[in-house]
Amino acid sequence: MKVTIPAPNRRLGTFEWLGLVGLGGLLVGRYIPVARIIPFWGCVLREHTGWPCLGCGLTRVADRVAHFNIPGAWEANPLGTVCALLFALAAVVTVLHFLFALPIPEVELDEREWLWVRIAFPLVLLVNYAYVVVHTRFPHLLS
Repeated sequence: MKVTIPAPNRRLGTFEWLGLVGLGGLLVGRYIPVARIIPFWGCVLREHTGWPCLGCGLTRVADRVAHFNIPGAWEANPLGTVCALLFALAAVVTVLHFLFALPIPEVELDEREWLWVRIAFPLVLLVNYAYVVVHTRFPHLLS
């Protein structure tokens, strides 16, 4: 892994875009009750089959993280909670970056590290989905 610290700047890069998306998502989760104002909002797969999709719980995660209810967000979707918290961190760093020209470190992974990322990501996704399925379909197993 190679980490470089650029000179102070206010450039808009990938990290800053993620921070802006995170800021927008958290503001929507905080101030707009999406699940209540959009009549067709919901998981079509879960409504028809009873089984959750990979993204089930993400609206609740955004709402709960935006209202600082981290345990409730974790219950809805653990991986979504981790991602929402990372988006929130990226939003804070992006605001600091634009206000104070804070340099954001650039991280470069070598081929072997990318291989581990490509192996770990589907495994983490699978474990998270298994949790969501057990939590929604078989809640008695968790108590």
